[in-house]
This record gives sequence, C-alpha cells and structure tokens, in this order.
Amino acid sequence: MLRLEDLAQLVEANREALDASVAEFSLGETRFNFNSDRFLMGVINLSAESWYRESVCLSASRAIERGRMLRAQGAHIVDVGAESTLAQAARVEAGAQGSQLVPVVKGLREQKVLVSIETYDPSVTRACLEAGANVINLTGSAGSEEIYRLAANHGAAVIICYVQGPNVREVKDFDFGADPVGLMYDYFGRQVDAARKSGVEKILIDPGLGFYYWNLQDSSVRVRHQMRVFLNTFRLRRLGYPVCHALPHAFEFFGEEVRSAEPFFAMLAALGRTDLFRTHEVAKTRAVLETLAVY
Repeated sequence: MLRLEDLAQLVEANREALDASVAEFSLGETRFNFNSDRFLMGVINLSAESWYRESVCLSASRAIERGRMLRAQGAHIVDVGAESTLAQAARVEAGAQGSQLVPVVKGLREQKVLVSIETYDPSVTRACLEAGANVINLTGSAGSEEIYRLAANHGAAVIICYVQGPNVREVKDFDFGADPVGLMYDYFGRQVDAARKSGVEKILIDPGLGFYYWNLQDSSVRVRHQMRVFLNTFRLRRLGYPVCHALPHAFEFFGEEVRSAEPFFAMLAALGRTDLFRTHEVAKTRAVLETLAVY
C-alpha cells in the first residue's frame, strides 16, 4: 500500500530535484508552458490488434473524426500509430504503415489538430513529416539519429522513449539495475545529446512504461514498477526536458473497470510532475487533473 511516509521519504531523498524546470516550446499555434501547465495527448490506433477498442479506427475518415473528438475533450496533441505494440501482434511493413498514416495526418492537420506519429522506422517518419506531422513519438533506439535529422529538418518535436532494445517490438527482459530511474536518466542524457547534435530543438522524454518486456508479465511486478517510476518522474526533469507518460491499463487489477485505470495512474503521474499525459481516456484524465489542481 502506498503511504504518505513513502512520499515523504522519496521527497527527502531527492529534494534537489523538486524545483527542476524544463524547456518549453510551441507546436503550431499552441504554446506548451510545461513549467506551469499540464498537457494531454489522445490516442488513435489504426491497427485492429490494439487492445483498447475505443481507440481503434479502421478508416482514415473514422480516425479524423476521433481526432476531432479528442481535441474537443481536451487533447492538445493526438498520437497516431499503425502497428500495435502488443508482443503477439503482427508486424506491419513500413510502406503499409505509411499508406495508412499519411491520409490521417493530412486530414487531422487540415482540421488544425496537432499530430504525433508513433514509430521507430525512418521511412515512416519521413512520409509522415512530409504530410505535416508535428511530433515523432520515437519507440526505438536503432536508427534514431536518422530520425532525429528528419525531425530537425521539419522543425518537429521528438518524444524519446526509453527502450531496452532496438525498438518496442524487439524487447526481452527488463533490466531494473539498482535504480531503474537512474538507468533512464543516463539513457536519456545520451539520446538527448544525439538529438541536439542532429538539430532537434523540441524534445520530450518518455520512460516507456507501456512496453511489453518478458519479465514484466507478472502484473504485481509490472504495476509496482510503473507506480514507482510515475512518482520518481520529477528526478528525470533534472535533464531539463519535459516528461511524457503513456498511462497503463492494469486490467488484471481493474477488470471490468479497466477504463478507470489510466485516470488512476494519471494521479500518480501528476504527483511525480509529469508534463504530458498520453491517454486513451482524455475526458476522464482531464477531470482528474483539473480536480487535483483545485488543492
């Protein structure tokens, strides 16, 4: 059980990180003042294998409609992916991903919706940036420098995800080390340096809590890890860049109430000073954050 004493101990051990400020920037007409406000990223899945059925859109028109709805609910950015991250899901060839993503990107940008593309493939990145994508949600480490250069050439932002493997579909056991957040800090430091050397100016970092590592199948182990990273988020902000979190589901615990899981984790992420919340449940998560802000 999470206790007030646990929070007090965390703060006392890392007090120097509490006041860290991070870079702010604009995308389109939206200013992201991360040091004073929190922001929401909605989700569109073009893959029929994505488990969160409410986010699945099997046509460009339906995806564009959902993007407009997510914006109306309060999403500042909409993240679109064409390949499920589930371990058992089929891999989708880059050309097929591009043919699905490009019409959606163009349609959403015509509606003035800010668009993020979840990918680890340079060719998909190039096609979507040329179509007008604002953000690349980079879910891999192999080939990242080419993706950084492409993003820099288009003035796009990059979300650098923590991946222990070449990409999200090729991970095995998760190495916790003595301190998982410390490992993340070192990884992000290296990746941020590479991104900046390639000319990327708009950067966010994401601890990658939704990826399917082999040794995190035990729900208690996985959720405990996720909760601890959420609460330790403020330590990563010492790198000087805003932190994005993909909120998990934990359906083993929530069962039929699984749609309440992401708002629950949003509370922990907010306590840890998360800047951008990636969620399938924009309206519910927005309500949680607005209620927390009343205190």
